[in-house]
Amino acid sequence: MSTVPGLFLHCRTGFEGECAAEIRDRAAAVGVHGYCKAKPDSAYVLFQPQGAGDAARVHRQVPLAQLVFARQWFVALALRKDLPADDRIAPLLESLAGVPGPVAEVFLETPDTNQGKQLSALCRSLAAPLRRAMKAAGRLQPDVALRIHVCFLGTGAAYAGYADLDNSAPAAMGIVRLRVPRSAPSRSTLKLEEALLHFLSADERGQLLRPGMEAVDLGAAPGGWAWQLVRRHLRVTAVDNGAMDPRLLDSGLVAHRREDGFRYRPPHPVDWMVCDMVEQPGRIADLAARWIERGWCRHTVFNLKLPMKQRYRELRRCLEHIDIRLQSARVPYHMSCKQLYHDREEVTTCRRWCGWASRPRGNG
Repeated sequence: MSTVPGLFLHCRTGFEGECAAEIRDRAAAVGVHGYCKAKPDSAYVLFQPQGAGDAARVHRQVPLAQLVFARQWFVALALRKDLPADDRIAPLLESLAGVPGPVAEVFLETPDTNQGKQLSALCRSLAAPLRRAMKAAGRLQPDVALRIHVCFLGTGAAYAGYADLDNSAPAAMGIVRLRVPRSAPSRSTLKLEEALLHFLSADERGQLLRPGMEAVDLGAAPGGWAWQLVRRHLRVTAVDNGAMDPRLLDSGLVAHRREDGFRYRPPHPVDWMVCDMVEQPGRIADLAARWIERGWCRHTVFNLKLPMKQRYRELRRCLEHIDIRLQSARVPYHMSCKQLYHDREEVTTCRRWCGWASRPRGNG
């Protein structure tokens, strides 16, 4: 067993470098320094701080909601490379001895890679026996604030640790799996659906997405994002020179404007502006800032398509540009940004009028 006083972070395959750079920056901001192990295309990063107890400190003081590239994380207590095929439970319990108290639930996970998917059956087979063993030892209790994480890298190797329920994603590996609705015009509809589930609580969705509200979808064709708004009975102005799905137009809730999304100006303020245009991130950031600072929309969800190189640097530049614009305009907004499961080479940003800003939740 190798002692690993670190943080294990799940991320999208190919974004290990960005995830590593971000956790180093965020940890340094709370006075913790260390290094990262970030193997390309592994779909995870291990951050190892210099001081004892620093991993737990970062987990307490840095909200997961502030990490763009990390989907899920936990304090890694140990790396087991010697799990025997006939009894993996006993050594895992030994590795989890350092968990500071009882836990409410157990997550058995893998990195989100093709190799990791091959371990899913093993995780399912071990989930119930591990829970029973934890319960028999008096370490599995309802209504407590911790969760166990075991992430298998192979049949005999796994990281074991724990996470605070209030500062971690509610789903294993941080993945919310959604199905493409049959009537949706495109798979891109899942990006907005996940964004609304991720950034807004159930209460906020009920308040901020009420029937009859108005929205503008910039770069709407063929209508994947507009579909999500229409299914919630919002009235949508779809702005795109391309063709919209006829079923959306037949709904009576969509007005199609064949215009350039960058030049369109709403005749009056709307509740939402959403945008998934394929364009340089700097142009989209500038566009979103203009809509917010001029009061054209109260809330917005937009995607920033990241470049192939210096993605983390470019993202920071875009978000700082928006913040500077809004601070200058004295517009009080709450912002969240995340690379969601259904995103690809992009991140999703949600900005809400401050009247609905809430304390950052563990899942962003």
